[in-house]
Amino acid sequence: MVEELLHSSPGLLNFGIFFLLAVVLLLVVLGFVTYAILAERKVMGYMQMRHGPNQLGGRWGLLQTVADVLKLLLKEDIIPKLADRPLFILAPVIAFAPSFMVLAAIPFTDKFQFADIGVGLLYYIAVSGITTVGIVTGAWASNNKYALLGGMRAAAQMISYEIPLVMSVVGVILLTGSMNLNDIVEAQRNGWYIIWQPVAFIVFFIASVAELNRVPFDLPESESELISGFMMEYSGFRYAFFMLAEYVYAFAMSALTTVLFFGGWLPLPFLDFIPGAIWFALKFSVVFFILIWFRSTFPRVRADQLMEFGWKVLLPVALANIFLTALLKELLKLF
Repeated sequence: MVEELLHSSPGLLNFGIFFLLAVVLLLVVLGFVTYAILAERKVMGYMQMRHGPNQLGGRWGLLQTVADVLKLLLKEDIIPKLADRPLFILAPVIAFAPSFMVLAAIPFTDKFQFADIGVGLLYYIAVSGITTVGIVTGAWASNNKYALLGGMRAAAQMISYEIPLVMSVVGVILLTGSMNLNDIVEAQRNGWYIIWQPVAFIVFFIASVAELNRVPFDLPESESELISGFMMEYSGFRYAFFMLAEYVYAFAMSALTTVLFFGGWLPLPFLDFIPGAIWFALKFSVVFFILIWFRSTFPRVRADQLMEFGWKVLLPVALANIFLTALLKELLKLF
């Protein structure tokens, strides 16, 4: 019976395998989020000359984040009386779902990718923008002025910094001649784009930190001013969804940075015996470590400084990089 079903419905079998792999990836990402939070707390602890979590799960505190997640999931789910109930419930899902959807287009190795999309980079940018809608929806549906202020800050920040983020990768697209992420990786066999596009990398990385709402650009959820901002009225597993979206995006953005500027799974020439998956993991870990390093080092900027830096510094620099890249490409054709 099973064999007949498999032979008669190969498409169903492929869908089942695809679905199973998607579930596996989700579990891997959830595991990453769990221990990324722990790694962040430990690294920040050492940078600030303290221990960080060291009680639950041995001296490394390996079970501390697991306990924190369980505590969060078991908390009472409170919905404010005057909140817009349907939108309040839906907003965390809208915020989280795109963060997992963008992973489909990222090539982790030359053989492991869910969807080889011709415009994979465009797909990532377009889908990730949906999260802004979820954040603003949750802020407005909370019926709280501090949550609404946080939501407005998030919308202004994420839309503003998405422009230099997109402009910074135009140089990469010009050099590659494609928006396919596999093509971008293959084009870096003669040198990573962090070497050929250092200005683009700096602009992209700063803009990605702002897109992730991480320090020093964490104004949408600044506790000292807005009491957790757009997440203020959320508790329990709905609050966990917003937090999960933030760290899944950190995973996705670190992976995208690895693909765009560090050659993805490509090895160094004299170490090509090491599997591509290990190379990707090593490069990815370095990028994520720098995100933690930023949080441990920089103070939060003011709202006016945030907007001015995006529009008056990053955007002009990104546009200048596009012009210089196009000029350099034409000059290389002459020689």
